[in-house]
Amino acid sequence: MHIVKTIKNLRQILHQVRRKGQKIGFVPTMGYFHEGHLSLMRQAKKECDICVVSVYVNPKQFGPKEDLGRYPRDIKRDTMMIKKENVDILFIPSDNVVYPNCYLTYIDVEKISNTLCGQYRPGHFKGVATVVAKLLNMVQPDVLYLGQKDAQQVVVLKTMAADLNFPVGIRVVPTAREKDGLAMSSRNIRLSSQERAQAPVLYKALKDAARHIKAGEGSVSKIIGRIQKTITQYSSGKIQYVACVDADTLEPLKILKGNILIALAVFFGKTRLIDNVIIPIKKSNKVQN
Repeated sequence: MHIVKTIKNLRQILHQVRRKGQKIGFVPTMGYFHEGHLSLMRQAKKECDICVVSVYVNPKQFGPKEDLGRYPRDIKRDTMMIKKENVDILFIPSDNVVYPNCYLTYIDVEKISNTLCGQYRPGHFKGVATVVAKLLNMVQPDVLYLGQKDAQQVVVLKTMAADLNFPVGIRVVPTAREKDGLAMSSRNIRLSSQERAQAPVLYKALKDAARHIKAGEGSVSKIIGRIQKTITQYSSGKIQYVACVDADTLEPLKILKGNILIALAVFFGKTRLIDNVIIPIKKSNKVQN
């Protein structure tokens, strides 16, 4: 496995890869790997000749009161883990490489960046879009691999790639979960034992809502209310938002039809967890009075 820290060295290696006509898959990460990250790498290895993984904790996507300093980091652990996955290239750029002095350029995917998580984390998706655009230009992959857990991020990056004509395919891999249903996240290690025991209620509430939608429930407010009740009844979690939106556009839904994305964000103590499900409904469900 090549461990690369500069754009020049990365491009030298990838130039040889392209000369051979090999397909490049890319997994951008902030490190502290778990099974969710590894599932992206395995998919890239399965579908591409070369798998590139980046580890960079991007300061531009953290707000002034957010947890940049607390974000878990362990590059030695990460390196050992991905060697076992036979990753071909590990790219570990520094802040100076990604954002050199006098850096002034940012990408703002309007409208869809300001809803859901973006409503509570102003500037977050501007930072995400900017760093991923830069990494795409550095790596120039054939396929970008993203996780469904970050549903809004997926829509933002798909839109950015389409709007800016990035020549890259985007592959979305299902959310990796613990045995009890909790979506895997680097932030889970911050949960206390009591919070960790309660956190699976998020997926329980989402699955319950999905069952009711598939059974014919057509009221958005009833679905959201049901999720909120489940979370508050069975945990100490503090709900930031629960929303039913179109999975492709993130537009709020008035009628439950199409590809429905139910997304939520909940605090357990100081730890903010997100999760979501997508429910395809061909015909709109009738609202019961």
